[in-house]
Amino acid sequence: MFSFFKKKDVFTVEENERIISAIRQAERSTSGEVRIYIESRNPLVDPLERAALIFHKLRMQQTDQRNAVLLYMAIKDRELALYGDAGIHEQVGTEYWDNEVKEMLGKFKDEKLADGIVNCLQHIGNTLAEKFPYMASDDKNELPDEIVFGK
Repeated sequence: MFSFFKKKDVFTVEENERIISAIRQAERSTSGEVRIYIESRNPLVDPLERAALIFHKLRMQQTDQRNAVLLYMAIKDRELALYGDAGIHEQVGTEYWDNEVKEMLGKFKDEKLADGIVNCLQHIGNTLAEKFPYMASDDKNELPDEIVFGK
């Protein structure tokens, strides 16, 4: 099956660079990891279930402190979810993720997709830095920073 969904359909080159830069900035002061997965359609019913599936498919649960976060989006279905691994989820709880999603959706309504993502990455980075501070002796970039584009 051929997909017409390409990353250029979602972000401009500048927006893509801003988002990747925001991922790197978010990870600078924490041992936590952040990834973004974007696809055209969600083949499941629930976006959080899909985010959990993608999270495990990308092996994000293998971080040392179980503090990885996945921002999942299904563009055509207009779905969004944040999925945090056990270490960070235990620290912040479901309400935190729900509030971040609501804030992103507010930006998306104004057609500011990249701005909403960058803003969310800043918040998540600050939270990860508070809960899992950067330790120069131990820290390594455990996951790639690029946006993953699915079908």
